Amino acid sequence: MTDPAPHIKLEPSWKRALLPEFSKPYFQQLKQFLLEEKKAGYTIYPPGNLIFHAFNRTPFEQVKVVIIGQDPYHGPGQAHGLCFSVPAGVTPPPSLRNVFAELQRDVGIQMPSHGNLEKWADQGVLLLNAILTVRARQAASHRGKGWEQFTDAAIQALNDQQQGIVFLLWGRYAQEKGRIIDPQRHHVLKAAHPSPLARNAFNGCRHFSQTNALLQAQGKTPIDWQI
Repeated sequence: MTDPAPHIKLEPSWKRALLPEFSKPYFQQLKQFLLEEKKAGYTIYPPGNLIFHAFNRTPFEQVKVVIIGQDPYHGPGQAHGLCFSVPAGVTPPPSLRNVFAELQRDVGIQMPSHGNLEKWADQGVLLLNAILTVRARQAASHRGKGWEQFTDAAIQALNDQQQGIVFLLWGRYAQEKGRIIDPQRHHVLKAAHPSPLARNAFNGCRHFSQTNALLQAQGKTPIDWQI
């Protein structure tokens, strides 16, 4: 099949899995929307070369765990294409600090000095936002433009073609998106969102130790959560 999106820099195994999406009308409309945003002078996060960073950092066949976020951070320098993650040198946002606090309680990691989760991605943790871009300083500004359909297709491909993935669904939004997942083929762990707005309901979920137990039961290498 001819590549319908030769200019999209996407890791080859993911590009094969998602190839049909690039020629669908919604994706063409999404591309046009992003072009119009740029022409209008809006700053878009993350930078263009990092929009598909989650896919490029964690190839399709290597996915062992999936964490689903909503849309990228909309402050300067925060978003780099991995949900919940920020580049080293950027102060970890409150939700990420709560994730680290639960990790400390659950598996005893030392509190990290930065918020870059690329080490997780390199071990097979797909850090997938449902929406892959955002207008600067305007949360959810790219909602309903087509990214949700694209990331649904990514989750569907993992659901259908892989087995035994551990999906961590934090909060109502992630749990609704997770309806695609077949619990007979995969493991689904649900908890409140780690946002402070959830009033500490995320605390004590123990998803990190549970994830490693599920991976080890399948003969897979557990995740080293320390970053």
